[in-house]
Amino acid sequence: MSQIKQRADYTFKYNRRQNRHGWLRLTPAYSVKLVHELVEQMKLESHRDVFVLDPFSGTATTGLVVAEAGFSAHLFEINPFLIWLGTAKCRCYSDDELCRLQAEVRGLVSDYKRYLQQENWLPTIHNIERWWSPHTLRILSAIRQSIVDKFGEPQANFAGNLIWIAFCRLVIETSAAAFNHVSMSFQDETVSFATQTIDLFFEDILNSILMSASAFGEGTAVILSQDSRYIEANGVQYSHVITSPPYPNRISYIRELRPYMYWTKFLRKAKEAGELDWEAIGGTWGVATSRLKEWRPEMTDLPQSVVAIYQEIEQSDNKNALLMSRYVHKYFHDMHQHLDGLRRVLQPGAQLKYIVGNSTFYGVHVPTQDLLAASLAQLRYQDISHQIVRKRNSKKELFEYCISARYR
Repeated sequence: MSQIKQRADYTFKYNRRQNRHGWLRLTPAYSVKLVHELVEQMKLESHRDVFVLDPFSGTATTGLVVAEAGFSAHLFEINPFLIWLGTAKCRCYSDDELCRLQAEVRGLVSDYKRYLQQENWLPTIHNIERWWSPHTLRILSAIRQSIVDKFGEPQANFAGNLIWIAFCRLVIETSAAAFNHVSMSFQDETVSFATQTIDLFFEDILNSILMSASAFGEGTAVILSQDSRYIEANGVQYSHVITSPPYPNRISYIRELRPYMYWTKFLRKAKEAGELDWEAIGGTWGVATSRLKEWRPEMTDLPQSVVAIYQEIEQSDNKNALLMSRYVHKYFHDMHQHLDGLRRVLQPGAQLKYIVGNSTFYGVHVPTQDLLAASLAQLRYQDISHQIVRKRNSKKELFEYCISARYR
């Protein structure tokens, strides 16, 4: 175990220089390099028509890699912002569309100046001046209004969404938020960027995104609004599943997205973030935590190894032991529910690859790879195995695993 490396190339850090994959950062996103390796393995082993499913789309990494390789993919996602972002990342942009946008960029960077002297809309982010200085906020709100007047708000399947993605990048990269770990912290002070600095910054981001939008593969990837706990037959039978679901580690997957979602109006009120996290497997933001106290399982036939783990956590010596026991119980309950429903949309012999991480709660080791393997076995999947992918950035014994299985 001690010789296993952390492998930064198997994390989001590798994605930042990978064309479309680097358009917008999300720390929990898994590595493009790892997905490439899984897709290459799939190509070598497959003797049938390939149709890939990623039931936890996130930033659409799987779908984009599969489409670039010339295959078809469906991706499930419940977060409307991620559906929008993933669709924009997996869209094929014509040369004419990109040329028109390139011409608009030159005007946009100068046109927004006329909005600086008026009051423009700002998102209702709590303590917003912790994120941006008043001076920077005035510039960002002016740029936003200029984009709205020229392109409208973010919308489905629209080339102008590339401008909005660039704006999201500008918003986060001019903020005081620091993403130097899996969560988020803030610098001591906000920075008042000069107008000329923001101009250059925004233009560089825009040009970089437009340049990387031109190249694309011959495949397709479609992001569908779908709760992966309740999968219904949709007329498609998938040959492969390549995904990385949330880990049982109490990291909110909505937290890092909130600034983007507020500025693009996918979020308007704080409680909406909690509602989204409650719908997500492993969600912990706001109301998602408080509702654990009232949560009752829909399925009662979980593997005994899962039951033993959450009961051990409940009996640990900590005031939050019961709450965390319920969190772990609900996580593996929801994943079992997902794996159960998944069988409705799989071809016989379909191959599964799940990238997951283990965790610990109050000294209790939670071997995610073994517990999910137990669910797979109970649901009659076959050829179940797992191997370590990398050591995660922690002093604890935390690793990332690839679980493999086959649908009978």
